[in-house]
Amino acid sequence: MEEIREGVIVKGVGGLYYAREGNGDIHVLRAKGKFRKQRITPTVGDRIRLTPAFGDEHGWVEEILPRDNELIRPPVANIRYILLVIAPEPQPDFSLVDTLLIMAAKQNIQPALVVNKCDLDKDGLYESVRQEYAALDMPVIAVSAVTGQGMDTLRDLLRQGICCFAGQSGVGKSTLLSAATGLELKTGEISKKISRGRHTTRHAELMYQGEYQVLDTPGFSLLELWNGMEPIELKNYYPDYAPYEGQCRFAPCYHYAEPGCAVLEAAREGKLGQERLNRYHQLLEKVREAWRNRYD
Repeated sequence: MEEIREGVIVKGVGGLYYAREGNGDIHVLRAKGKFRKQRITPTVGDRIRLTPAFGDEHGWVEEILPRDNELIRPPVANIRYILLVIAPEPQPDFSLVDTLLIMAAKQNIQPALVVNKCDLDKDGLYESVRQEYAALDMPVIAVSAVTGQGMDTLRDLLRQGICCFAGQSGVGKSTLLSAATGLELKTGEISKKISRGRHTTRHAELMYQGEYQVLDTPGFSLLELWNGMEPIELKNYYPDYAPYEGQCRFAPCYHYAEPGCAVLEAAREGKLGQERLNRYHQLLEKVREAWRNRYD
């Protein structure tokens, strides 16, 4: 009888799962029937126990170890860092950044904000972004694949565990990844089209290069992000508003248009970013609409 080994699922296609052992060996597996009964599907990034193939037979996924986090679209698990990439060109979509930060917080994924093409940063994008998101517990780094600035810091993040890149098309995600690790992303991007649910048949894949583990995905769907979220919960994903909690005249306070709102007053005084607050209000409207239509 073959011994039970441990590995990580790197790809799943047509009911077959490809798992990588720590020594680099790849095993072709099928999932035991118990997972179907438990309504559990093995997914890319899963840490598993497996029985290797014997002869011409495939091996088996014996056990899925506890997940740190799990996304549905694309189906991936155990992400350590999501690297949100922006650049001076194209013009940054900060509504997308804020939405992805909420997704990361909901899924217990550590975010990092990467300002790429900093050699083109003539208007101080990095400094303004660093100040705007200073209250959030995340790295904000300036990098350039052209000059090499910040690449060592980026590599340090990429060594922490399974990582993935997200951002608008054209911000240089593939170039960054190639310069940092030698890996090549096929797409690995998110755009407004993808966030509205563009269909894609390409599968997620976990790629290895030395000590780096990077997810190549067809994109991140944000369609389900607001499902089941009560509007009053949204502010909980804004750590920069937390110091003002309990100081508003009314409770609960949505920090929208209420008189005596401490967050609105802080924004008027320049203690909080007005543009980020405006984007919060736009997202709050989305959450309210989803909540009103939750039974449709």
